[in-house]
Amino acid sequence: MCKKNLVLIINAHQGYIRNINEKIDFSAENEILFSAMTDTYIPLLDLFNNLADDGINYKIGLVLSSTLCSLISDSKIIQQYENYLENCISLGENELKRLNGKPEAKNAEYCLKRLKKIKESFIVKYHRNLIEQFKSLAQKEYLELIPTAATYAYLPHYQDLTEAINAQVETGLYSQKYFFGEAGEGFYIPYMGWTKGLEKILKPYGVNYTIVDPRSLLFSNPKIETGIFCPVRTGNSLAIFAAEPDSEKCFTGDDGFVSNPVYLSVHKDIGFELKDEDLTVLERKNNVRFLTGYRYWCNVEDEDEYEDAPLYDNEAAQKQIKEDAEKFVQAKTEKLNTAKEYLPEDDAVLVCPLSAELFGQKWFEGIDFLEQVIRIISKENEIELNTCKNLISNQYTLPKAELYPCSGDDSGYGEDLLDITNSWMMRYVKKASERMIDLTERLPSETSLKGRMLNLAAKEILLAQSGEWPAMLHSNQLPEYIKERFKSAILSFTTIYDSLASNSVSTQWLTEKEKEDCLYPWMNYRIFSRKK
Repeated sequence: MCKKNLVLIINAHQGYIRNINEKIDFSAENEILFSAMTDTYIPLLDLFNNLADDGINYKIGLVLSSTLCSLISDSKIIQQYENYLENCISLGENELKRLNGKPEAKNAEYCLKRLKKIKESFIVKYHRNLIEQFKSLAQKEYLELIPTAATYAYLPHYQDLTEAINAQVETGLYSQKYFFGEAGEGFYIPYMGWTKGLEKILKPYGVNYTIVDPRSLLFSNPKIETGIFCPVRTGNSLAIFAAEPDSEKCFTGDDGFVSNPVYLSVHKDIGFELKDEDLTVLERKNNVRFLTGYRYWCNVEDEDEYEDAPLYDNEAAQKQIKEDAEKFVQAKTEKLNTAKEYLPEDDAVLVCPLSAELFGQKWFEGIDFLEQVIRIISKENEIELNTCKNLISNQYTLPKAELYPCSGDDSGYGEDLLDITNSWMMRYVKKASERMIDLTERLPSETSLKGRMLNLAAKEILLAQSGEWPAMLHSNQLPEYIKERFKSAILSFTTIYDSLASNSVSTQWLTEKEKEDCLYPWMNYRIFSRKK
């Protein structure tokens, strides 16, 4: 009997934001990663392990970018994260004293208990090694770990520099093998940015499938009769799955689940609400403000009601979660049932890529919601949770299509990544990328000191190409830091380029930069060479 398959893919990526200078207050920058670890990655592991312990045979796709993996496996970052947790727990204990006898005390106690559980999971249960835990779940076939581009670069920007795209793809695949033992079957294209000829780059690396924006498939040539509900293939038999249109709209749209007034407001955190004297335990320099995880209030429908937001009721939220999970499963089931009427001989597939931020960061109850969705699907047994790699057994008989260039943003052309806030970056990174390609041609077999310089240059180019930087500038997230981070990568590359031309280099500077940007320890600069 033909199946109805729902593919959930959780996409987690993180810019390489790292600090080893203890004299610098890096609290605001670290908060991006540490909040993600606290609210999303560790709770996800808890959820996945609990489901497995309960005998539920679920399957989820998971993208963990190489920069994210580098950060969460970095010993210095791990120590900084433990200090962060300790400070937040100390803050919670102070909060219980400050709120003694007040209505908010119950929620403060709930937040403190949760943070202590996160710390216990991280240190005792997972032994500070999240990578190994995700790897173990993948080996048991609960997860499909899907690689992505090295620094989550928007690949269409480098359509005229095939070597740059090769470097992003090759580094991403090698990183996946480095961290998880295998490169996997698929490849998640950052921002679902499809460009002409990308299949000719991906397939020779052993990639068997990827996922594109539905417009890439719906506007393809020839027209595909099965729409987004069946995979197709390119001319060289790279399998293509189309994402469900607006798959996140039911969460973040105007009437989405996230904004329900019964749910916790993730924006009203005491890290921004309290006076400085109430936050001294956080050991901040210059009174930097950041999210602490202590949030006591519900969402409000009107910004004017923000100051008088009602207190959060976890029991009421849990009831709403079950209702929303049932609505979500019902909506997906109805879509697949309708598709099946038109595809009686084929398996119907609905692919839903979802940002990891939805589960814990943008939506505090997102983890609980995901648990309910998986349990409902397992119990009802009308549709099946599956992964893309299990749905391409007929890869070489799929209908062929020439995909339409497109991306996964609202406009479909990646405009947010090249607008008035960030377009100035492109001329620098493109020129530096051209120079890196040229260096590999002129210096094809360098070792020792020059080899170290060229390997560092390749890292700096990959970091400068990161799609995280223009995305963060567009959303006005840490704009001053991001500008300096990008400039640092370009200047570091330029220093190496000029040093190679003059045949001189400061070994002290080189060693310090290698320590500062210590990702990709296996880096070989020849990834930027022209393929013969």
